[in-house]
Amino acid sequence: MVELEKVRLQLLELGLSQLAIQLDSLLEKAQRENQTYLSFLSSSLEREIVIRRERKIELKFQMAHLPYRKTIADFDFSFQPSIDERLIRELSGLAFLERKENLLFLGPPGVGKTHLAVALGVEALLQGQSTYFTTLSYLLQDLKQAYEENKLDKRLSIHCRPRLFIIDEVGYLPLDKLEATLFFQLISGRYEKGSIIITSNKSFGEWGEVMGDSILATALLDRLLHHAQVINIRGNSYRLKDRIRAGVYGAPDLNSPG
Repeated sequence: MVELEKVRLQLLELGLSQLAIQLDSLLEKAQRENQTYLSFLSSSLEREIVIRRERKIELKFQMAHLPYRKTIADFDFSFQPSIDERLIRELSGLAFLERKENLLFLGPPGVGKTHLAVALGVEALLQGQSTYFTTLSYLLQDLKQAYEENKLDKRLSIHCRPRLFIIDEVGYLPLDKLEATLFFQLISGRYEKGSIIITSNKSFGEWGEVMGDSILATALLDRLLHHAQVINIRGNSYRLKDRIRAGVYGAPDLNSPG
């Protein structure tokens, strides 16, 4: 027992905490399976490596600030036939990240834009790619605070680091002059440096109205769309799909405003 505790302390000193915690069960397993010394060492270290990888991925998920964890497999493509399922599954291979391309999901509220953006973010994290999620409203609050504290350059630099930057809910609220300028600065800062996924309920022709400056909107879209794929989604609200199918709600008029 003294020797066992000594080994446990040595493992802790070496930073092999999970191996130290599971030492008893690992030794029992090794004895039960009549493992060789080399096999025992290999399996024990592999367990430590797996746990460290899981912890690293979990930390990346926490830093990404995803609103939830949904995958492509969770998406009901049969409910949204306007979406090219093959294209979405191809995008999940993340080749667009290597090409530093942007993705823009456009469509009315509730059709699954955020779900697909988050699902691609989840896939990026699982493949070890740095990812960050934010709504445009929260992003602009963050940038305005940095601007007021004379820390804007530093904050913009931080937002330019992730391989994938997801901005949700673009177009839901009009921007004032400062907000529009800050949004433009972020897009310009990431131009050809990393991929952006944007979800918006507005067509590109309406972005000038949203930003309050058609010239600035044109310049912003020029950078966003230079290397980009645009996915237009038209259909019923994905959130209400089960109720619509059950007849609780009628299918909405897609030509009506809102």
